[in-house]
Amino acid sequence: MLQHITIPRGPIELAADLHLPDNADSTAPLRAVVLSTPGSSVKEQIGANYASRLAARGIAALVFDPAHQGQSGGEPRDLEDPYRRGEDISYAIDTLTTTPGIDPQRIGVLGICAGGGYAVHTARTDHRIKAVGTVVPGNMGTSFRSFQPDGPAAALDALADARIEEARSGELTRVNWLPDTLEDAAAAGLTDIDTTQAITYYRTERGGNEHSTNRRLSRSDSLLLGYDAFHLVDQLMTQPLQVILAGRIGNTGTYDAGMQLWKLAPNPVDLMEIDGAGHYEMYDEPEYVDAAVERLANFYVNNL
Repeated sequence: MLQHITIPRGPIELAADLHLPDNADSTAPLRAVVLSTPGSSVKEQIGANYASRLAARGIAALVFDPAHQGQSGGEPRDLEDPYRRGEDISYAIDTLTTTPGIDPQRIGVLGICAGGGYAVHTARTDHRIKAVGTVVPGNMGTSFRSFQPDGPAAALDALADARIEEARSGELTRVNWLPDTLEDAAAAGLTDIDTTQAITYYRTERGGNEHSTNRRLSRSDSLLLGYDAFHLVDQLMTQPLQVILAGRIGNTGTYDAGMQLWKLAPNPVDLMEIDGAGHYEMYDEPEYVDAAVERLANFYVNNL
């Protein structure tokens, strides 16, 4: 069963889908998982692939569009604020704890790609989250700092100058998360398998969605450059942890991030590496997604 709901978030609302087991009305209060999705994605994409499968295994799953993105409210549009992404998760838990049929003491989180880092960062201090699952988890701060050819401090200087110009012009600058087409990627010299698979997923009928703009407000980047998703994990994130990694390491950085998280966490429970899978193949390839969800479902049943 699928319910379209809204999550109150201060002056705005988040658009959300609650995936429920078919027998939800006749069972005891359910375990539930809030999904934290990759950067630039919306609830109908990767989150739905995992949420629907968890529901089929008896676990309620709530997936939402982040504030400022998709069908959720919030201005300016296309903002990727890692701190607000974490707050979104806590607002989603607020909604779940008052939803009939959901056990407020058995709520976990599942973070995928950038959403993995956001989920971890939130779970450190929101201990209503009782179990933390991650699939190809990324630390957006580490990633963005590594992308800067002249270093992150120089990038922040340039972003400061750009924001001054925005204030003067009144026009906000947006940048692409990915090239819009494979042809654009090739023209830019981006022919590696991970970039190709990312475009094939996000920018074609295979995984594309009209509400996913593939644009990021450039002022987001200064927030991402200063962010560390794993800060104080070793001291604060005491919940059981599941980490699922793609066996083909590639250039996304999520294999290293996942292993770092595993070593930092005080309560690591299960580490799974899916042979043959690439990062973006973990988004929708049935063979790999089914294997991940089967492991995740067992993890949540045992820890929620």
